[in-house]
Amino acid sequence: MGAAITGRHKRRGRAVMADINVTPLVDVMLVLLVIFMVTAPLLTAGVSLNLPKAHANAISQQDNKPLEISLDSKGDIFIGDKRMTLDELSDKLQAIAQGGTEDNSGKNDQRVYIKADSKLDYGKVMVVMATINTAGFTKIALVTDPTMRKD
Repeated sequence: MGAAITGRHKRRGRAVMADINVTPLVDVMLVLLVIFMVTAPLLTAGVSLNLPKAHANAISQQDNKPLEISLDSKGDIFIGDKRMTLDELSDKLQAIAQGGTEDNSGKNDQRVYIKADSKLDYGKVMVVMATINTAGFTKIALVTDPTMRKD
């Protein structure tokens, strides 16, 4: 008669390994992390400026995002990436001020950051600051490069 084969022969060699090898997963995740770390600074859109150097304390960040206005070396005005004239800036700021919150004095409490190229005439920056103030914004800050110039 026939011999029963099942259950009588032991497997020879290694037993089946039930563990998951995480080394390739960690390698892939580290590569992705490096890719994101390199590309994240490149994703910020804006106007290319040569900011003046100054040594000052950083402005404390609050929950609401500030409005950023940029002036390039030619004196062109930008909100974000959008170029505009001084009159368009005034109209835009007044529209923004209408939707903002006001303090007891009737002035808008939203922060405005001005980024101006270091080669730009000081008078042009002051005209833009006066336009911002006229629109009702009182919290205006000038953004500089945090490294101190050594010349």
